[in-house]
Amino acid sequence: MGRRKVEIKRIENKSSRQVTFSKRRKGLIEKARQLSVLCESSIAVLVVSGSGKLYNSASGDNMSKIIDRYEIQRADELKALDLAEKIRNYLPHKELLEIVQSVDSLISMEEQLETALSVIRAKKTELMMEEVKSLQETEMLLREENQILASHSQLGKNKKKKHLYIIKSCIISTLQKKQKLFSCIVKEF
Repeated sequence: MGRRKVEIKRIENKSSRQVTFSKRRKGLIEKARQLSVLCESSIAVLVVSGSGKLYNSASGDNMSKIIDRYEIQRADELKALDLAEKIRNYLPHKELLEIVQSVDSLISMEEQLETALSVIRAKKTELMMEEVKSLQETEMLLREENQILASHSQLGKNKKKKHLYIIKSCIISTLQKKQKLFSCIVKEF
């Protein structure tokens, strides 16, 4: 007949709990001794009962040597963890530095774009002013032509009116173009 499986939960009966604690503690210490013999290892077992009583067992080396080795190894592990934490904290600083450098390069690019935009605006203004000057010269020529046509009285009334109408249309068109250019220049500034 085999053993029945014990459910792992707190034992409510105090005397049964104490008996189980004692048996399992002895079994745990025996297993630790066997492991030490089989694998040539140093093993320390510390058990504290529910009432606060301390039980210990060491096999291989004595308890103090095992605890000293544990403390040395634990200190090394803590130093390694501390170093890993510092490295983790350093990485965000490195990323932040990269972001700052990229912001600096963006600021530099923005300044270059503003300079280029100023040059383009100046060139555009210059071209518009040349266009305005050209339109003013055309207007002057049309006015002179209009005066010449008006002074020629040998033309018939209909022809004269027709020529005056054409000249007037050209002048109005020229003035409208000039007005649009000036409004564009004003908008730019």
